[in-house]
Amino acid sequence: MAAEYPTMHQVQLQQIECLITLAEELHFGRTAERLGYSQSRVSQLIAALEARVGARLVERTSRRVALTRLGEQFVKEVRPAYRALATTFARARERALRGALQELRIGFTGMVYEEITRGFRALREEHGVTVDMHDLPLGSPFSAVLDGTVDAVIVELPCHEPELTVGYRFPAQDQFVALAAQHRLADRDAIEMEELAELDLLHRIGDAADYWKAARTPPATPSGTPIPSTAGITTIQQGMALAAAGQHAMLVCRPVIEHNARRDLRFLPVRGLEGTSRLGLVWRADRADPALLALSRLLALENPGTVSAA
Repeated sequence: MAAEYPTMHQVQLQQIECLITLAEELHFGRTAERLGYSQSRVSQLIAALEARVGARLVERTSRRVALTRLGEQFVKEVRPAYRALATTFARARERALRGALQELRIGFTGMVYEEITRGFRALREEHGVTVDMHDLPLGSPFSAVLDGTVDAVIVELPCHEPELTVGYRFPAQDQFVALAAQHRLADRDAIEMEELAELDLLHRIGDAADYWKAARTPPATPSGTPIPSTAGITTIQQGMALAAAGQHAMLVCRPVIEHNARRDLRFLPVRGLEGTSRLGLVWRADRADPALLALSRLLALENPGTVSAA
C-alpha cells in the first residue's frame, strides 16, 4: 500500500498567500487586516499549511511572531512562484476585461512611432492580441527581454547577443547631429563625420555591450580621431535639453527630429552616417511566439520593402 504523503493539490493558495503576508508583517492582526480575514482564520490557514508540510513554519509567542528556519526557507522558495502566478492571473483578468485573447509585453527605448502603433492596432483587430508597452532605460536595450521581463523589445540595432534574434528590421534611417541653435556650426547645411571630433557627443547610460554603445556614439572618426563624450543620458528628452544648453551634441535619427521640433535646436545631417540608424523587433531565439511572428508580418506591411522573420 502506498504511503500517504501530502500532495500539492491539498495545499490551498490561500495558505501560501497567508504565510507570505505573515512573513512580511510578522503580526497576525496586520496580516488579517491586509487579507480581509479574521485573526482566527489566519491561524487556521497557517496551521493547515504546517500540517501539510509536516513541520512548524511560524513561531508565535505573546510578544513576537517569527518564522522558523524552515519557514524562512519555504517562503524564500515559494514567493517567486506565488508572485508569478498572481501576475499571470492579473494579466489574464485584464485581457478578459478587454476582450483580448493574448497579450504581448513589448519594451521600448525612446519613442513609439505611428507605424509601430498601427501595427499594434492591427495585431489587436486581426489576432486578438493586445500589447502592453514597457519603457526601458535608453542604454539598456536587451536586459528586459533576456531576463523575461518583456516578450520582445523594439530598440536600436545592432544586436549581436547570441540568445536573441531580430524578428523584424525597420527601414534604415540617416543620422543627424542635434546642436544648440546658437552653436557655431548651426548654420551649416550638413557636417562631415570628421567634424564630430570637434563636438562633445552624449552617450547612452546603461548595461548595453560596448559594440552597441559604439554604434550609437562613435568613439572615433573614420581617420581615427577620438570623439569626445563626457556626459551620458538616460532619456531622449534629457539629451535634447543638454544639447540645447550648448555644451553637448547628440546623434539622432529622422523620426526623433520629426517628433521633437524645437526652436532652440538645429539638426544637421552627418555625411557618412546615411542609413546607419535602424530599429529592430528583437526577441529570445528560444521563445518565438506566433503572436510575435504575426506582429513582425504586420510591421512589414506598414513598411513596404522590408522583410519580417515570419
